[in-house]
Amino acid sequence: MAEAEEFIPLQFEQLDDATKAARAKAFYEQMKQRRSVRDFSKTPVPRAVIEDAVRTAGSAPSGANMQPWHFCVVESEAVKKEIRIAAEAEEREFYERRASEEWLDALAPLGTDAHKPFLETAPYLIVIFLKKFSQSEAGEQLKNYYTSESVGIATGMLLAALHNAGVATLTHTPSPMKFLNQILGRPSDERPYMIVVAGLPEEGAEVPAIQKKPLEEIAEFI
Repeated sequence: MAEAEEFIPLQFEQLDDATKAARAKAFYEQMKQRRSVRDFSKTPVPRAVIEDAVRTAGSAPSGANMQPWHFCVVESEAVKKEIRIAAEAEEREFYERRASEEWLDALAPLGTDAHKPFLETAPYLIVIFLKKFSQSEAGEQLKNYYTSESVGIATGMLLAALHNAGVATLTHTPSPMKFLNQILGRPSDERPYMIVVAGLPEEGAEVPAIQKKPLEEIAEFI
């Protein structure tokens, strides 16, 4: 039987109820302003901001603490261009052949199409890979658990961290995305999960006028 991990005292900030409520309200007010941006400026964002946002994502809970993710942060103009060319090829297939009319009708209000210039204009593309397996220090292959759930949580924390730091984001998922393994040199058993486009919005950028469902439609307290 494996030896139990060492335990350490929990570090947890105890807050009074008023402070809890104020923080929850302030965080909601901040996060409801996050929107998916498709018009990015070429204005640079300090790398330290991106690094700390990725560190935040890496602090996410995961099945058996296996941390089944890898983040490729792409700054290279040449690599971003290569990703754009490959992604737009898949997107053309999607819009012209793969997508059902129902799906295209659902996308129509958002004004999306196969043209993805943001993949080149934004200063960063954060490509998230899901790892089905990890490796022990001895080189033994280890199975990861609850990988989709774990990487989904980490991705959400990444988006929140970037928005908190004043960085605009877009989640982009061309399908299929195996071209990312080849371009970024990742093992074939890793699954490209998402591209998070990160930067500053172009001056005058606009977003679709959408509404989020109210609390009573998305939750119930039993």
